[in-house]
Amino acid sequence: MLFELFLALIAGLIAGTITGLLPGIHINLVGAILVSLSIGILAPINPIFLVVFVVTMSITHTFTDFIPSVFLGCPDTDTALSVLPGHEMLKEGKGYEAIMLAIYGGLIAVFLLVLTSIPLVLFVERGYNLIKNFIPYVLIFVVLFMVLSERKKVSALWVILLTGVLGYMALNLDTKESLLPLLSGLFGASSLIISIKTKVKIPKQKISLAKPKFLKPILAAMIASPLCGFLPGLGSSQAATVGNTIIGSDKKGFLTLIGATNTLVMGFSFISLYTIHKVRTGSAATINNLIGALDKDILILIIATCLIVGIISFFWTSFLAKRFIKIFEKINYSKLQYLVLGFVTLVVILFSGFLGFIIFAVATLTGFYCISLGVRRTNMMACLLIPTIILYLF
Repeated sequence: MLFELFLALIAGLIAGTITGLLPGIHINLVGAILVSLSIGILAPINPIFLVVFVVTMSITHTFTDFIPSVFLGCPDTDTALSVLPGHEMLKEGKGYEAIMLAIYGGLIAVFLLVLTSIPLVLFVERGYNLIKNFIPYVLIFVVLFMVLSERKKVSALWVILLTGVLGYMALNLDTKESLLPLLSGLFGASSLIISIKTKVKIPKQKISLAKPKFLKPILAAMIASPLCGFLPGLGSSQAATVGNTIIGSDKKGFLTLIGATNTLVMGFSFISLYTIHKVRTGSAATINNLIGALDKDILILIIATCLIVGIISFFWTSFLAKRFIKIFEKINYSKLQYLVLGFVTLVVILFSGFLGFIIFAVATLTGFYCISLGVRRTNMMACLLIPTIILYLF
């Protein structure tokens, strides 16, 4: 039993590393393949081992996917916002520090997940309906605050409306993996094109980490992540936006906030599956398809796996980041950007089809235009906030 669990953990670490490092390859894709194989060649395997594999892959992914987000400007659906401060720090020679700040957030998050799991189980079972009715007004407040905090308020409002409409249309089209072309275009391809156009020079990277400040970003993550982990239509990007709006932090704190929310929202989605029998992430949906409703023993196994894998992934991602920097400094950055842009485009076409490519192209042009208006790029997260508000109100 222990040996099989160990093999499942190792396989999950490998799978999570691959999905994290390859732009556009998401854990949801692996989960869908796993479910289809579970009724075929994987049928003889105890579903518990498959659950450990899924949880391990998911937590590992929340750590390793910051490497391409920072160094390549290619965000995952959950790390789109990290492109903004991450790329700024990369241009300052602090790409490694940016990654470390994010994964420190993830490391703290797995300990918080363990500490808060029992209180959350008790709270959600009693207060879920109240939270559900309250959330759209929180998001409306977030959107208003985003506008009012900008110097160019009219431009910010225009960006929010434009990307909100784009997001609503994209998410309601009959397209597979619609978030992939939408966020890859708004935050990934548009930034890559600007970098290529301006011929950005990346300085030698420093393997160092200034003394980080964790209190405000972790507090923000703890406030926002439970809401987004238990409610439909909300992910870690929205959690980071909500948390940062409420608490506020600088770019380094924001990276820690994103790292923490990624891991917390993933962990809370497993608790959500146990308490209210709802799926809030692709990984939770995969587990639901594999074994159905969770019992107490399986939930304990999942939380324990999150803790163990989170600690391992922290050191593993730190090691990978150092190795990536050595390779990164030997490569022509401009050519690498062209290669990554082509790879992301290919991934979009393969997994989202021709309609997905159209969304990707429109999102890229929209992102390019919004960036030119000189307002915060976080305003483009309205592409998810506005559709979520509409979902709850109507």
